[in-house]
Amino acid sequence: MRTLVDIPEKQIKALTAISQAEKVSRAEVIREAIAYYLEKKKPQSDDAFGLWKDHKVDGLAYQEQVRAEW
Repeated sequence: MRTLVDIPEKQIKALTAISQAEKVSRAEVIREAIAYYLEKKKPQSDDAFGLWKDHKVDGLAYQEQVRAEW
């Protein structure tokens, strides 16, 4: 997908310097930066989803057992 983005001149110069140092296109540097940003900002809730799926105990039975201890 192509997109149009306004990037300040200072950042363009920095991106150009990185792309020249790494011998890749500026577009590739931007794609890598976006991928890094998206990975860093990924919601953490996915880590806990299905947390009990590998357990042999029924979740409701476990809940009732723990509450009975109170």
